[in-house]
Amino acid sequence: MSRDLSDVTDALTHLFAHGPAVPAMLLAPVAALIATAGVRTRWSQRHGQAPPPDDTGARPPGAEAEASALWRMRTTVRDAPGSLAALCAALADRRIDILSLQTHPLAEGTVDEFLLRAPGELAGSELTELVTEAGGAHTWTERADAHDLVDAPTRLLGLATRTALDAAELPLALRQLLGRCTIRSLPASTAGSAGDDVPPQGTLEDTVLRLRAPEGGVISVERPYLPFTPAEFARARALVELDARLGPRLPRGRDELTLSEGRNITVRRADTRDVEAAKAMHERCSARTLGMRYHGPVGDADRYLNHLLSPRFGRTLAVQTASGRIVGLGHLLWDGDETEVALLVEDAWQRRGVGAELLGRLVAMAAETGCESVYAVTQASNTGMVAAMRGLGLPLHYQIEEGTLVVTARLTPASPAAVPLPHAERIGTD
Repeated sequence: MSRDLSDVTDALTHLFAHGPAVPAMLLAPVAALIATAGVRTRWSQRHGQAPPPDDTGARPPGAEAEASALWRMRTTVRDAPGSLAALCAALADRRIDILSLQTHPLAEGTVDEFLLRAPGELAGSELTELVTEAGGAHTWTERADAHDLVDAPTRLLGLATRTALDAAELPLALRQLLGRCTIRSLPASTAGSAGDDVPPQGTLEDTVLRLRAPEGGVISVERPYLPFTPAEFARARALVELDARLGPRLPRGRDELTLSEGRNITVRRADTRDVEAAKAMHERCSARTLGMRYHGPVGDADRYLNHLLSPRFGRTLAVQTASGRIVGLGHLLWDGDETEVALLVEDAWQRRGVGAELLGRLVAMAAETGCESVYAVTQASNTGMVAAMRGLGLPLHYQIEEGTLVVTARLTPASPAAVPLPHAERIGTD
């Protein structure tokens, strides 16, 4: 185990070498979990889950491959010698291959998580019935795909790397770690007594886990269809701890563009360190522009800019001039199970394609994170935003109520990487 932990810590340190400085001591929680998962994976590959050697179910050389399907399955078995072996033998009898197995110990019994390759004609209900007869309880099944073939240590290592390089990745990493779930972040100013009820180590209550957010407040994760296990809770807590210890951080890349009139602009990531520059841009915007963006009279910008620019609630892109003045902001906001896009461009810089550039990049980010759709809330009279959404070339759905228009874009594998600025030349990146 000590050798596994050392190897994983070295790998994490190497991967983070080109990003923000990460002291080795900060990697220990995640490295320990990854190493532990690796030990369990290797143990499961050597013990118990394989069919007997004299009946592997292998096809004779040259035989045609049968249609098959991948399944993810969880079931609870008694913590007693032979319980898992009986279940694996039952799967082998139906020619079901066990591709991977993870164990989640509980106070009573053990939750075993399988990745299976089963005959294509086998239905989920048949698989559940088979497992129940073999001693499994509280069985859950779901069709899997090729992405699930990545082993647990590799997946955890990748999620830790993404979280270390970009603070905005934490909600996405938690979702990929825990599967289909709803993640909500309550800032300290609104969490109130709910935040006081969450101890520093967090809480786990069946299908809901809550963790103290690094900047204060609470991160709430809900998965009604499948209870969380203590192992999953520990992994989630390790990611949050890693995020907290690293502090504010953003990818350093930026793109420089040249407008048709010859002016250069830069598109880069922004966060709460840009609040003052963003506030100054708001003060230069007209009441009409602010009203279009915020759907009504705008009060003190400090009330919402800290929220909009926080990586905890999404990603922000800023457009700035050669002098460093911010003239446009684009937000990709995590809204529970959905994703919202929002734009604000200073009056003097409108109708130059800046909004389209921001929107295209935000949509590309959403597609990269696996979002199926994004939506924009605007006013029906905001023809600029509607035109920008149409310019994406994606299927759109419109819903209007009392002058408020919600435009939803359905993302596809062919979603554009970015919408280029009209009559602009990309002059390089750094």
